[in-house]
Amino acid sequence: MAPSRAEPPKTSEAELQKRKTVGINPETVTNITSTDFPGHHPGEDAAWSIDKFANGLTVQFHKNEPDNAEFSLVGIDASIANAFRRILIAEVPTLAIETCYINDNTSVIADEVLAHRLGLIPLKASLEGLKFMKWYIKGDPENGIEGMSPSDYNTIVLELKIKCEWKPNPPDEGEPEEKYNHSSVYARDIVWTPLGQQGERFKECPVQPVNPGILIAKLRPGQEIHVVMHAHLGKGADHAKFSPVGTATYRLLPKIDIVKPILGSDARKFQKCFAKGVIEVERVTPQDRTSAEPAYHGREGDEKAVVKNPMLDTVSRECLRHDEFKGKVKLGRVQDHFIFSVESTGQFASDLLFLESVKVLKYKAKSLLRALDKYER
Repeated sequence: MAPSRAEPPKTSEAELQKRKTVGINPETVTNITSTDFPGHHPGEDAAWSIDKFANGLTVQFHKNEPDNAEFSLVGIDASIANAFRRILIAEVPTLAIETCYINDNTSVIADEVLAHRLGLIPLKASLEGLKFMKWYIKGDPENGIEGMSPSDYNTIVLELKIKCEWKPNPPDEGEPEEKYNHSSVYARDIVWTPLGQQGERFKECPVQPVNPGILIAKLRPGQEIHVVMHAHLGKGADHAKFSPVGTATYRLLPKIDIVKPILGSDARKFQKCFAKGVIEVERVTPQDRTSAEPAYHGREGDEKAVVKNPMLDTVSRECLRHDEFKGKVKLGRVQDHFIFSVESTGQFASDLLFLESVKVLKYKAKSLLRALDKYER
């Protein structure tokens, strides 16, 4: 008879919290490796399961604005969090100007510089229309790539045609805007030309620059710009102009434990060691006085330091530089609590960007499974 397998020992909640806390010391950082894998702790079964993962996963939004979102992703490994960050920057497909056909350019800006400026202008359009768009493959006869012809499902056509002229009866002195028409060329002067089904697909939000006030060039009477542009889908891995985010970062949740009371003038000094809003100063209550902590005895009504909002902390370690706080505070970071900050360039709402990164990761995982199945056969 096979020996019966003993039940794994139960671990206290305090021990679990200790394991997933990165220690922040005056000059070192400790406990930075993950312990959530089998065999790390003898006798414990830490095998991964989808039920355990689903129960421990939490998403909580702290700020949700169209161009900027901040949310907490709790219960995942750092490798997964970093995968989302990299996908947000480099692998969510977006629309950008790829080719410029310059018919006329008599401005002081060189053709290649003008084309570069136009390519970096962020565009926005209906998300339903973006789903309709397909990848455009440019031909390369030297390498045997046939390529594709521009069509309504792979190419967006934009046009910039503008000429600077004198205004009727202009003043002798004044700003150029007062004397000339179209002295400054802005992103709002770019006009979209719908092709085929594009008018219907993009009816909710036509293709247009995210910020119409972007300055492209300055002209003087007689100078003219006429450019036809082709925009295609692309990824940030190919060029930064396709990246849907201005920035996508994450940080671990700071953890501040006051292990011994900090009272009186020390409480005020302790508060100044942190960013505003992290530490608050409160009064010692009768409940504190009757607690088992002897430091509260006889201090009723005195000031004490309490942790108010650790999320605002920058982990500066300033409090660890003062002798009066030694042994009274422990700093750390929670290993599986990631605070994401996502700043959209305008093509996607900031909260939708994370969902798009999840879709990309799911697609990559399914591709890997298909490759493994093919390899096993």
